[in-house]
Amino acid sequence: MTTTTDNKSAKRWLIVLGTVIMQMGLGTIYTWSLFNAQLVSKFGWELSSVAITFSITSFALAFATLFAGKLQDRFGLRRLTGTAGIVLGLGLMLSSQASSLPMFYLLAGLIVGYADGTAYITSLSNLIKWFPKNKGLISGVSVGAYGTGSLVFKYINGSLIESVGVSNTFLYWGMIVMVMVVIGSLLIREAAAPAAVPAVGQSSASVVPAGMRTGVSSTATSGVPAGAKDYTVKEMLRTKEAYLLFIIFFTACMSGLYLIGIVKDIGVKLAGLDVQTAANAVAMIAIFNTSGRLILGALSDKMSRLKLVGASLVVTAAAMLTLSLAHLSFGLFFACVAAIAFCFGGNITVFPAIVSDFFGLKNHSKNYGIVYQGFGIGALSGSFIAALLGGFKPTFIVIGLLCLLASIIAISLKPPVQKEKTEKGLSLKPYGGTA
Repeated sequence: MTTTTDNKSAKRWLIVLGTVIMQMGLGTIYTWSLFNAQLVSKFGWELSSVAITFSITSFALAFATLFAGKLQDRFGLRRLTGTAGIVLGLGLMLSSQASSLPMFYLLAGLIVGYADGTAYITSLSNLIKWFPKNKGLISGVSVGAYGTGSLVFKYINGSLIESVGVSNTFLYWGMIVMVMVVIGSLLIREAAAPAAVPAVGQSSASVVPAGMRTGVSSTATSGVPAGAKDYTVKEMLRTKEAYLLFIIFFTACMSGLYLIGIVKDIGVKLAGLDVQTAANAVAMIAIFNTSGRLILGALSDKMSRLKLVGASLVVTAAAMLTLSLAHLSFGLFFACVAAIAFCFGGNITVFPAIVSDFFGLKNHSKNYGIVYQGFGIGALSGSFIAALLGGFKPTFIVIGLLCLLASIIAISLKPPVQKEKTEKGLSLKPYGGTA
């Protein structure tokens, strides 16, 4: 028995290692702002037109999550993530030969983003299923590795740009990322489907297998609270909570992704920093993005997840409004950047656990894929708002006000299962900090 337990534990941590390697490779796309000025200098394009590439990448990443769960069911996790790694690498490598904006939009935008999102959502959901009792922490580890990849590759890609030029950097970047994701895919194993969980009012004996009726609670075996329901996508879309979560996630993502795509340019134009100093903001984002993922992810297992998200959105709003309305010194600029990156990283880490708290683990990758569309739409919205309003400062004001609205929604929102229990006059202890 001890040997079996040890083997299972070793397997789980090997899966963690594989997921971390994979996520680090996937997270390298967050270094995109290093390429904006270099591509403008080489090809003479408008900065705003080049920056749209990252928005397209983010949108394609989110769009891929709609179909990743079905592809995983058909091809299996290891084959799907390995293939995604190859496609991702090829997309970057072929970008080294691109000489027009449409080609960058297709290769570095659509193809890279779609492959990245496919591997991201499936490997993350799989790891959460392996550690159902520590969803916030393990989500922080996985998504934190994604952020760490951007930190490490800030220096790798920066060095490559200086030594071999911007176009050749895409070639080497693609080769390295392909190897990382493929190696990671070889180490992971697909988690077994969680035990069936009864809907409200349904007898647990009617759905729980016989081998699990010997005093073992559903919380112990699946990490889902007793009485919680595993929603299908159609069932989830019938709840208002799904749409409110989407609004919150959309706002949280728009704030972080808009900043990530243009942070270097903000430092130069609004804070008056030299190019090299402003480039350090990319590393600042990576450090605080990763810290937020690890710290808020672990904290979300011990307190209300949605209240935590609500508080982080208030901090984000304050930082956004400061960037727009205050005279930016060196210290104030980096403080705002750090705050937004920390909260953004934490929010996208906590949300997978929130979705599982609300709608169960069984269909998590599909359900989270729906909510995750807020990531892609948020990525595009920041750029469109900036184009419509004509600059950084009015965009920061709009995003800041939206963050305040989303914070109010987050603090007041309750899971649908809890609401159904309350309506039936039954008590349900808050689970996973969602109450």
